[in-house]
Amino acid sequence: MTQPGQKISVLIVDDIPETRENLRKLLYFEPDIEIVGTAENGQKAIDESRRLQPDIVLMDINMPDMDGITASQEISRVAPVAQIIMMSVQSETDYLRRSMMAGAKYFLTKPFTSEELSSSIHRVYDMAATSRVAVRAIPVSEKGVPSSLTVAGRHPSPLGKLLVIYSPKGGTGCSLVAANLAIALAQVTSKKVALVDASLQFGDIGVLFDLQGGQSIADAANRIHEFDSDLLSVLLSSHASGIRVLTAPPTPVASEKITPEILKKVVSQLIQDFDYVLLDTWTHLDDIVLTAIDLAERVLVVMTPELPSIKSTKQFFEIAEALEFRTTHIDLILNQVIPRNGIRAEQIENSMKHRILAQFEYEPKGIRQAINQGVPLIIAQPSHPLAERFLQLAQQEVLALEPEPAEAPEEAALPSTEPRRRNGLFGRLKK
Repeated sequence: MTQPGQKISVLIVDDIPETRENLRKLLYFEPDIEIVGTAENGQKAIDESRRLQPDIVLMDINMPDMDGITASQEISRVAPVAQIIMMSVQSETDYLRRSMMAGAKYFLTKPFTSEELSSSIHRVYDMAATSRVAVRAIPVSEKGVPSSLTVAGRHPSPLGKLLVIYSPKGGTGCSLVAANLAIALAQVTSKKVALVDASLQFGDIGVLFDLQGGQSIADAANRIHEFDSDLLSVLLSSHASGIRVLTAPPTPVASEKITPEILKKVVSQLIQDFDYVLLDTWTHLDDIVLTAIDLAERVLVVMTPELPSIKSTKQFFEIAEALEFRTTHIDLILNQVIPRNGIRAEQIENSMKHRILAQFEYEPKGIRQAINQGVPLIIAQPSHPLAERFLQLAQQEVLALEPEPAEAPEEAALPSTEPRRRNGLFGRLKK
């Protein structure tokens, strides 16, 4: 949200003069938006972005000499504050994928109204608030790199944050929440995000992202003694949204080689290489899931407003309390909500004695379409109300993960290979 007197600076890029002028007219009456420049081709867009450092770049995808996707990739480097909104008369999935891979934060299909254009600019600008402040606050050395990185070892990089997405009941949409939240975190923070499918036997993250073949977490087990950042990079799949994905084993049999020790090793490396790491898990409270929960900064428990799910979730809270897990670090997510129908959120909160952090309405058509296309909803339909909810949830999680004030240690400590509780979660559960 802009402050009083503050304006969102916009650079318009399109090879057709009439289109550039029409875009100016569409935004003419927006008091907090300022057109700071225009460009008729990709190279001019790069030069103007470097010079103007705009908040938003409205980029046409099809231009002669250098297309919008190629230009966007370079603009992301020379103007890290700039957020790119791609424009095209075509709305095919391939265009959407390529735009997101190039760094675009939004995709507008021509023709669009002044309201659609304005709302997309405000939405993208608000999404980038956190990263915009961070980028502009970085001091730059004479060599053009952040001065905090010019002296090796002076300022060790902080470890990333681990979020576990869990549901004690199947069919609640746990994987859908994990997939969309991972992308939302990347959009809100512009930081490095990794998503791990720890639903080892029947994980669906690869399907939700249309990731065919490739490496999986099972390959980490085969080379765990040489596991490092380089090997991790090979195992991770790149997605058009900018996040990296570590998929589940290709078969249930292959999952048997994954042990808690292997999971700890993988997580330890991930939080060294990424700012946010999300683990999508299965319903069983086995030693793998319990290990993940034990290592997590926060646990997002996904449930639906139905009695079987409520019962299972309440039992989970009872187990978590018995295991002395910090329930203040558990966020309750209510999914598949049908407004004015069924059990109300207030009733669930009273039963759980735990506040519901976020609610997602039941929207089978949009969700089914996104699943069948292999494109998460937040990318396939960025203006969908559910996409907005995922962005809000991401912002809430970022705030919840802010470090508590404390004296900075001399060097970052790696996560312990021992559980935080003396006897370990699994041992206590069996007792």
